[in-house]
Amino acid sequence: MNHRSRYFSLLIVMVLSLTNILFTFLLLQSKTCTLTNTPLEVLKPDTATHWNNNLQQQEELTVQCMSQNYDSFADENVLNLNIHLGKWDNRRLYKSFDSVLIGTKFLELSESNAVCLATQSSLEKIYSLVQVAHHWTGPISVAIYAAGDEEFEALQKYLIFLRKCYMPIFERINFSLTVPKQKSPTKQPQNFDVLNYDCTRPEATLSNLVSQISEEHTNWRLRNVYPQNHMRNLARKNCQTDWVFLTDIDIIPSIGLASSLNQFLRDTEKCDKCAYVVPTYEIDTRVKFPSNKSELMRLTRKGLARPFHWKVFIHNQYATNFTRWVLDVSPGSKEYENILAGKTYISHNVTNFEFLYEPFYVSKDIAPAHDERFLGYGYTRNTQVYEMFIAGYQFKVLSPVFTVHWGLQSRRNRSVWRERQNILNRRQFEQFKKEIYTKYLHKTSK
Repeated sequence: MNHRSRYFSLLIVMVLSLTNILFTFLLLQSKTCTLTNTPLEVLKPDTATHWNNNLQQQEELTVQCMSQNYDSFADENVLNLNIHLGKWDNRRLYKSFDSVLIGTKFLELSESNAVCLATQSSLEKIYSLVQVAHHWTGPISVAIYAAGDEEFEALQKYLIFLRKCYMPIFERINFSLTVPKQKSPTKQPQNFDVLNYDCTRPEATLSNLVSQISEEHTNWRLRNVYPQNHMRNLARKNCQTDWVFLTDIDIIPSIGLASSLNQFLRDTEKCDKCAYVVPTYEIDTRVKFPSNKSELMRLTRKGLARPFHWKVFIHNQYATNFTRWVLDVSPGSKEYENILAGKTYISHNVTNFEFLYEPFYVSKDIAPAHDERFLGYGYTRNTQVYEMFIAGYQFKVLSPVFTVHWGLQSRRNRSVWRERQNILNRRQFEQFKKEIYTKYLHKTSK
């Protein structure tokens, strides 16, 4: 009888051990959403999301979150911060938190890549990250702005959604946060249930979350400016690479841009005061994302693409000299073989610099910071580029790489509030210019 008891006890231990191993295996397999039909890594980048209602006929993402066991990685989606702490800016208007949610491969990618993409966003535009993360295969630093408890909660829910639905976001992005002193969140971060959200519709999912925010809060946001330069500085300084590609959230990199820039910087002579301009085009929302420069030029000839801000404010990108940039797509041109091979090279130098120039560029992370006295829109990016020019930076235009902004813009679509913010910032520019001249003339006179 005693022998039988020992045998039975041993049998129970073996069954429990095997059951535990099985559950552990299943738990590891359910770490992220299981994607049906098409893994995210092999999706065509331009099919990652719907950009507006006109694109419903385009090829859609066939993604469905099948795993229901989200408890196994709840902690991975809780923002790592104490909302009562943080780092104040110089005027104590905004409080920032570094690296509050870090992609599983962000550090690894930062070590193996030369360039980190740094970008920033308010809550309403974060959906653009889906396409950005599918196009940019290197590390990404994203600074996000949230005001008040309602917006902060919506942000947390959407970040959970993004990380569960899109592997590139889960792996590649380092999120940081800025909150305003006037309407700082009071509730600590927590985990939220997002079981019913549709992974195939990132923009619609975000719109649904934003629609639940009260009218009172929405009206407050309309009256208060978005601190663009604070956000740019935060995103840039949370990159871990020597080189940074600083963009806005709705600027989509061309396919393969990260790896192409890695190769270019390895092959190019070291230049600490070089800013490598990546030309930006705006394209019609009815077309698919151009797969290369030749395709982009084909859209341009059909009137479906044009240089960024060309109709709204031509000086924004004018110094890039797009007339010169398009020449190499013709057979027989000097760099035509590089166009066919997709190899990045310097097309030409910027020789007609003007104050209002606002290129998106790759530079070493020793470039001047964005001046945080300029809030909202107007005199934000161009003042920083102007300081680089005064400091002796050379702007060099790259080809065949590019970035894209969805939608052909026109003046009639410009908001009145943007012009009001532009006027307020313009009043501060003269003092800024005097300080810049004094700063760099003093350096050169030594």
